[in-house]
Amino acid sequence: MPKQKTKSSAKKRFKLTGSGKIKRKHAFKSHILTKKSKKRKLALTHSTLVHQADVNNIKEQLRLK
Repeated sequence: MPKQKTKSSAKKRFKLTGSGKIKRKHAFKSHILTKKSKKRKLALTHSTLVHQADVNNIKEQLRLK
């Protein structure tokens, strides 16, 4: 049986923290930035954690389970 491969898209988008949580970046920061406020763009710059409801799906894509 061949090895299972991780999803390349998930590999590029998510990182594991030291405590085992999954970190992600915010969307909507790539273009059409003129209509977005400075406060909103600054908030989108920082990374955040993946919501608990999505953790199992992402771990499966990264083959962590």
